[in-house]
Amino acid sequence: MNDPTAPSERYLQGMATRRAVLGDGHVDRAQQAVTDFDQPFQELITEAAWGHVWSRPTLSRRERSIVTIALLAALGQDDEVAMHVRATRNTGATRDDICEALLHVAIYAGVPAANHAIKIAKQVFEQMDAEKAA
Repeated sequence: MNDPTAPSERYLQGMATRRAVLGDGHVDRAQQAVTDFDQPFQELITEAAWGHVWSRPTLSRRERSIVTIALLAALGQDDEVAMHVRATRNTGATRDDICEALLHVAIYAGVPAANHAIKIAKQVFEQMDAEKAA
């Protein structure tokens, strides 16, 4: 008999993809911060964003990473831009890929959005470089 409280297959796939892209440390911190209030939201994004969209085979994780960074930059979602720039160490998207994506943002979503996202990406790259050097 199926356990109605057991996580769905899509949730399990989503969690695996989320961990592969964002890293165990990030996901563990996010999971530890979950409350009764935001648990339904966390389940939704794990199943829908990570289990359905990010787990589809048509685009590579590198390609999804590039698209995601461009969309988040266009929307002005600073924290999410930084998180997904950090995730490029797991997705294979390069700094050149991100630069190209942000050039598209400048043309299609506006120079201020791209300029701000470039500032965020540079800060994240500096942090990543310092971590690598340590």
